[in-house]
This record gives sequence, C-alpha cells and structure tokens, in this order.
Amino acid sequence: MSLPIRFIQHAEIKMSDGIMLSASIWLPENAAETQVPAVLEYIPYRKHDGTALRDALNHPYVAAHGYACVRVDMRGSGESEGVLLGEYLDQEQNDCLEVLSWIAAQEWCTGSIGMFGKSWGGFNGLQVAARRPPELKAVISLCSTDDRYANDIHYQGGALLVDNFLWASTMFAMTGPPDPKLVGEKWRELWMQRLESGNVFFEDWHQHSHRDHFWRHASICEDYTDVQCPTYLISGWMDAYSTSIFRMMEHLQCPKKALIGPWAHVFPNQGGPGPLIGFLQECLRWWDKWLKGIDTGIMDEPEIRCYMQTTAPPRTFYDTRPGFWVAEPCWPSPNIIHKPMYLSASRLAEEDHSSKVCQKLSVCSPQTVGFASGRWVAFGVDADFPDDQRLEEGGSLVFDTEILDQPLNLLGAVSLHVRIASDKPNATLVAVLSEVLPDGPVTRIAHEFLNLTHRDSDTHPTLLEPGKFYDVVVRLRECAQRIGVGSRLRLALSTAYFPTIWPSPQTTRLTFDCGHCTVYLPLRKENPLDESLQSFKHPETSSPLPVEWLRGSKSRNSVTRDMNTQEMTFISDEDCGEWVSKIDRWRSGSSQTTICAVKPDDPLSARAEYRFKRECGRDELSLTVQGWSRMTVTATDLIITAHREAFTQGDQFFGQDYNFTIPRNTLQNGIHAP
Repeated sequence: MSLPIRFIQHAEIKMSDGIMLSASIWLPENAAETQVPAVLEYIPYRKHDGTALRDALNHPYVAAHGYACVRVDMRGSGESEGVLLGEYLDQEQNDCLEVLSWIAAQEWCTGSIGMFGKSWGGFNGLQVAARRPPELKAVISLCSTDDRYANDIHYQGGALLVDNFLWASTMFAMTGPPDPKLVGEKWRELWMQRLESGNVFFEDWHQHSHRDHFWRHASICEDYTDVQCPTYLISGWMDAYSTSIFRMMEHLQCPKKALIGPWAHVFPNQGGPGPLIGFLQECLRWWDKWLKGIDTGIMDEPEIRCYMQTTAPPRTFYDTRPGFWVAEPCWPSPNIIHKPMYLSASRLAEEDHSSKVCQKLSVCSPQTVGFASGRWVAFGVDADFPDDQRLEEGGSLVFDTEILDQPLNLLGAVSLHVRIASDKPNATLVAVLSEVLPDGPVTRIAHEFLNLTHRDSDTHPTLLEPGKFYDVVVRLRECAQRIGVGSRLRLALSTAYFPTIWPSPQTTRLTFDCGHCTVYLPLRKENPLDESLQSFKHPETSSPLPVEWLRGSKSRNSVTRDMNTQEMTFISDEDCGEWVSKIDRWRSGSSQTTICAVKPDDPLSARAEYRFKRECGRDELSLTVQGWSRMTVTATDLIITAHREAFTQGDQFFGQDYNFTIPRNTLQNGIHAP
C-alpha cells in the first residue's frame, strides 16, 4: 500500500557547536499522528542538485511505504554550513550522532532509525554503527569497505592508485554554493568559506602512504565487534568494493546478509549491467524486519547471495551480463574447495612438474600495460569496463590451462603463491585472471596488484634485495564466474598497470621460479540452496524529478597512441548535461575531463590531469566553479598542482593556486633515500 507523502526541502538541524546542517525529508502525511521509523542517508554530494535525480527515485518510494526518509548534506556541502575538511573524520561521525538524536526526537519518528547509502554513505553507515548510537537499529551499506587503506580508492596492495589523485580532484571540484533561496543572504559567506578552506585533500591522501593511524581511523576491520546492529551489504562484480563484502561476512558478528550482483558502482535498480532487481522492495523487507518488527522472512534466507556470471565476450560496456543467482549459507562456505594449479612455461597445469623441471621465467613490462583495464571505479554509464585482455598480454607472462571439457564454477578469491625475485629494490607484481573464449577473445575475471615492498606488511614495508627470491602470496579479487566448455583459464603476470596504479620510478624485471609457483582456484560445488531462491521483483522507483534538460548528457572514453613518441593517452570526457528543476527553477550542470598518459619505456613520464566545471543558479543568477589539477612524478617526489576559481554572473571573484611536493618512499614505489 502506497501512502500519500509530503516533502520538506530544507529542514535545519543545529549541531552543538552552532553549525546548521540541511536535510530534505520525505514522510507520510499522517506521520505526526502515526509515528514512523526513519531512514537516514548522510553524504556530501549536494542533495539539491548533485544527487537530486537519484534521490527522487529512491526516498519518496520508501517514504510512501511508511517511513520518514531523511537526506542530510554533511557539514560544508550543499545547503549545510561549515567546511568539509576530509573523509570520515571524527567531526563527520559526531555530527551524524547528533543528526540521529534529532531525528529520533521528532514528533513523526518512532525513535527507530536505519542508515542507508552507497559509497561514502555506505562507508559512514558502517562507521557510525561502530559507534553504537541507540537510535540506529539497522544498516544497508552499498559499495563500501571495512578497510580504508587496503580496499578504498587510495591504495591497493600497497600500490598508489591513480584514482587517489583523481578522487581528490573530484572532491576539489565539489565546492559549489548553497542555494540563496534556501539559506538566505549568508550564501556568499558560506561559499567563500568552502572555496578558501574546503575539499583540498591531495596532500593528506598522498602523504599517508602506508597503513597508519590516518587510515586505521574509521576502518571497522580494526574491531569488527564494534558493529552490532543488523547489516545488509550490497555490491556488484563490476564495482571496486565487492571484495570487502567477503571479509565482512566472515568477521562481522551481528545479524548480516550480503548480495553481490553483476552491477557497477550503482544502485541495483538504477544502473547496470543488468539484470536489475527490485532493490527498493528488498530494502523494505530489511527495514520492515528491523525497524518495524515485521517477520518478512528475509533472515530465513541464505546469508549470501551472488550472481554467477557465465561466459561473455569482453566489452567495455554491457547492458546485461548472462548468469544466474546462487546462494551460500555463510562465508567462508564449506561448499568451496581450493584446487591447486601449477605454473610452467606458458602452462597452468593440474600436474606439479616442479620435481622434473626447475624453470625460471622473467617479465619486464612496458609501462603501457594496463590501458585495457577499464576504470578503477566503473559506473557502467559508458565504456569503462575492461577491454579485451589480448591488448595487454604482449607485455605479460601468460599461463593457460588446457581447453575445458567441463564447466568450471569459481566463487571466491583466486590465490597466487609465487617465488619471485626483482632486479630493483622496489617493484610491483600485477596478476590478472581471464577466460579465453573458444574463438580467441579474452575477458578479465579478477585481478590484483602487490607493491612487493608490502609483501609482509602494509604498516612496515621493507625494500627488496635485488636478485633474492621471496615467497609471496597475492590474493586476487573475489569473483563468481562459470568458465564455459571450450574456454581456457589464463593467468597474466606483469610489472605495470597504468593508469590504474602509478609506475615504479625505475623499469623493473621480475623473475619467477616456476617450480615454486601455484594458483589456487576456488571451485564451487553444486548447492541445493540455489533451487530454493525466490526471484527478485522487478525494479520499482518513485517518479523522476520533473526537470527540463537544457543540455543533454554525453560522455566518451578513448585511448590513443602517439606514433612518434609511443606515448599512450587515456581521455575521458564526461558532460553530465545541464537541467533546471520545474519545482523551484534551480539550475545545475557539470562537466569534467580526465587525461592519463605514459610512455612505454619511461615510468617517470606518467602524468594525470583533471579539468572541471560546475554551474548552478536560478533565473538570471549564474554561479560557477571551475579549475584543474595535475600530477606528475619524479624518482623521488610526487608533484601536484591545482587551480580553482569561482564566478558570479560571469565575473571572477575568487582564484587560488595550490602546489604540493610529496616525497616518494618505498611505500609508493619510490627510490630509497639512504
């Protein structure tokens, strides 16, 4: 039954230090007479324009089923006062605790609240749950992580992600003004505070290059027992955060469930690859159980449900991935066995030939290996998925299985155990597992990288002794994939993966002692639980926000090669369009361009650039923020420069340059300073 709802566009929530946060609220019209539970989404992405289109699809739908949905702009964003000084700070969590207390005290609220969110909102839902506020009864966390160092947009396998710079650039661009109609005359002062002090994260994120207090803060993996309220974890195989779900399902001790579909970094009812599901209906089953005490049967179902993908050719964009749903009672599952496969010349074999042949193989990859990797965070709206892996394999060591005469079901993480030596004190090992289709195309299944100075510890890395062999374990990202009859499995090993990770400062060569190299495949046995699964309902949402598009959205990703210098360049042009709300005439538009380039024989030629423009206003009022950021590397330093400027009515009133020189070290594959 759908209830009539009312919408409060701008409710002010006063913090204990006097700062006012802005909330949009959807709730049943009779909520003051018949109290309802509440669902909070708490993020910095500007509810009035940045997430307005998606919020209109999600929150009114849930509200119409008997909930108060509260969408709060964090301090320093949207119509909220203050300055945003970083991710997941104590201030952010403390503010959220006060927001929860405020919601619970409203006349329309029963006092029971859930937190809901994707990415940043998924992260802080877990982080706030670890603070155990009494009002928070349950969490739905999408595309999130338990470990801010090892599994976020900053570092992976101890390697510095290019997205660390690009994400800092995205947040650097997110300093637009509040709506003068909603906050009044103070809008100019609030905007200037943001421009002068807010969202400059480049230095912190690059200085803290190993697992230290900076990253341990707000990482719930430091003590999983802190989270006690029921938690539903959701992600997709095309999302960079799916791997964290398996750790949390293993270690969390609260009531929990997990759902991993074929999707990218999106809501499962709004973005692909398909099949999409009735995600909001699934949310209601969770909220009804934990916020209203209704037995919906959701906790009687298997703890973890995954989409087992089947053979598909490599595509940089998929509308739908073929596959089927499977389930496991818990994780780790007793239904998974780990099958060893052994490396030899070009072979990934079932037989261990180490006693017969002692073979050493080497690889020294061009820096351009990695351009077919797709985006680290894929949103599935353009060509941002991995391309045909044949484009990468000329610079990699490649090992193939025999052609399969029976399908092979993989579920979980592939584990690679290698004995390896480097010719330099710093080196990175990249491992990519793919399916080679019968007619030749190669589709990536899973991958991982390891900064080999982190082989023993992310907290206390140590240099390699050139020429010395080390036993190293690389745990690839989890996957759920059926390898089809007629296909092969392929393991590709390389020393580079730009523009996903920054290159080491020197070209490196890795040597593998194949007699001591083994791959363990997570093979899934048939499970009768699969047959008991109910089908998901078809996607449902509320009506879209009524807007007039002044400029349509369009985007284009491309990779080019300069035939003179051999430099390869990735360019992503993203125009999100411009629209005006038919409700209050607020106007919003944005565009950005990302450029990453490197020469195959020069790791110090790697560079990245981000250009942006953000526009908003109403009627004749025109407000703009624009600028750029650039990052280059030397053997000893990371060099970041940036510029930001703001305009009213086309006249510039603010402009500022930023310059950061950050020493590299072993933790960022830098040359060791004696």
